[in-house]
Amino acid sequence: MTESGAQSGPTALRIILGAHLRRMRDAAGISRSDAGWEIRSSESKVSRMELGRVGFKERDVSDLLTLYGLDDGEERDRLLALARDANNPGWWHRFGDVLPSWFHSYLDLESAAQLIRTYELQFVPGLLQTPEYVRAVVQLGRGLIPAEEVERRVALRVNRQEILRRPDPVRLWAVVDESVLRRPIGGVKAMRLQLEHLLEATHLPNLTLQVMEFDGGGHAATGGAYSILRFPEQDLPDIVYIEHLTSALYLDKLEDLDRYTATMEALCVAAPPPNKTRDILSRILRDYDD
Repeated sequence: MTESGAQSGPTALRIILGAHLRRMRDAAGISRSDAGWEIRSSESKVSRMELGRVGFKERDVSDLLTLYGLDDGEERDRLLALARDANNPGWWHRFGDVLPSWFHSYLDLESAAQLIRTYELQFVPGLLQTPEYVRAVVQLGRGLIPAEEVERRVALRVNRQEILRRPDPVRLWAVVDESVLRRPIGGVKAMRLQLEHLLEATHLPNLTLQVMEFDGGGHAATGGAYSILRFPEQDLPDIVYIEHLTSALYLDKLEDLDRYTATMEALCVAAPPPNKTRDILSRILRDYDD
């Protein structure tokens, strides 16, 4: 856990520790090249450490703290403990057989997030999917999947959803296109259960859900689905996450964040307000009963 109590995974912890090390190096007036020499490595290795893109050897961190002149024993112990924690696998490690490697970082960041804003135009957001809906989604385009693998994928998704109900729950603000709710993934019965689940979920104080209706016309998010993650730690910048079929894109440059944030704001303004969501969901649910 970090200082703020967020349930951070290794990716988030590496970024936090790397930022600490970068600030300390700058304050000490030491170059990356000299820091690399101290840990028997290179300038590029120090750069990757400071960006949180590689794991940390406790010995390397200890040597760098000595080089940077840290003489506060308590602070030193805290940073070394952070280095150890940053090397521990997240809870999702046991699902590695059904989890693509490029998705690990997102699960780390999702667990550490304070606020997740997401726009979806094909699927119900993963954090709000029912087991029945998940079973249908994981089999799309994959042919016949062994039942055991399907259930492990369902278990992974259900475990992820715990961040909505933990003691310090993430706040989720989701805008979904009406087509998401009209597309009967898994069949009519599964979709009715999914809509009922969404209706129940709207009572969560940390969830804001909006539906972009068909009659709203065109809107700003012409590039497709994406999420913006915000974190309680200052060392973790906001991140835009865009998922592709076999990989994902993480954007944290200010100009990208500004553009995607402005588009998300426009979506929230264009969609009916959250207090209309239950009426919209109920109307669509009645259509499934016809």
